[in-house]
Amino acid sequence: MLSVFCSPSRYVQGRDATRALGEQLAHLRLPGPVLVVASRSNIDRLSETWRDSFAAAGLEYRVFPFGGECSQAEIDAGVAAARELGARTVVGAGGGKALDTSRGIASEIGAAMVNCPTLASSDAPCSALSVVYTAGGEVERIALYPRNPELVLVDTTLVAGAPRRYLVSGMGDALATWFEARTVIEAHGANTLGGAVTLAARAIAELCCQTLFADGVAAADACDAGAVTPALERIVEANTLLSGLGFESGGLALAHAVHNGLTAVPETHGNLHGEKVAFGLLVQLVVEGRPRAEIEQVRDFCRAVGLPTSLADLGLPDASDDVIAVVAERTVIPGESSHNEPFEVTADMVADGIRAADRL
Repeated sequence: MLSVFCSPSRYVQGRDATRALGEQLAHLRLPGPVLVVASRSNIDRLSETWRDSFAAAGLEYRVFPFGGECSQAEIDAGVAAARELGARTVVGAGGGKALDTSRGIASEIGAAMVNCPTLASSDAPCSALSVVYTAGGEVERIALYPRNPELVLVDTTLVAGAPRRYLVSGMGDALATWFEARTVIEAHGANTLGGAVTLAARAIAELCCQTLFADGVAAADACDAGAVTPALERIVEANTLLSGLGFESGGLALAHAVHNGLTAVPETHGNLHGEKVAFGLLVQLVVEGRPRAEIEQVRDFCRAVGLPTSLADLGLPDASDDVIAVVAERTVIPGESSHNEPFEVTADMVADGIRAADRL
């Protein structure tokens, strides 16, 4: 098996970075017209900045309002808007689902792909894939694309101005990065690219974890204050770049599969992606039989920043055996990342892991 590593062509991060969007597109010679995929709240907040930035770069653009769910219907509507415009570049601005949708649109029409996350709530922005959901909010499929974004631009002023919960959710997603990559490495398995894990991916994934433990609490406190601090900048990079490169080139395991299983239960739909991944990581560590000290370190970090550590935290305070069975069965469907573990993973094993993790 060949070793494979991937990444976006350029990563830009910092205070008020949105003002430099047109300049960065011009630097990379990305062509117009540009379709901007964004939620209505981000349209209201960023319209003037986009107008000035695109005008300075001489780029024609149009905004496509994102409806809130990365579904095939939403992608199809964006494709129709992009084709009507004749778009050659698609810019996604918003949270993970808006960016997943923009990547789907860009891939469908063969346009350049640019991601501008306004939250650091997941590691999606740097990736070459989208999680596509049903209209009801359940994971339907993972769409894989032939290339990563040409540009990822993160405005940390916007991240610091968002509620703490989103930054913390990104920490939950990023927290699983090293532990899942380690599992794939131990299993001599394949990453999401179908290749072996490189030394670079291993080092990036491990650094991601170290950064979270060192700066996570301080960054969350800075977000509460709406302040762009060095700790916040480091956590934004960990959530977005380090985790993005680490999960894609390092691989996924049981933690993300449990997330997907949880989406089969409507009561969990109010939770963010990283919140469910964090609990999935606790399940993974229990199922793998990791040392209690390691499990407690992860649990205590989750508690310190405000990530879920129990089923009650996920809206399932009295989860029945039948509900847990639904989650467990979805976790082990064919093709799921649960099968990247170095041993056979069964639904009964996952159900027991969920109960034990909840008990912690």
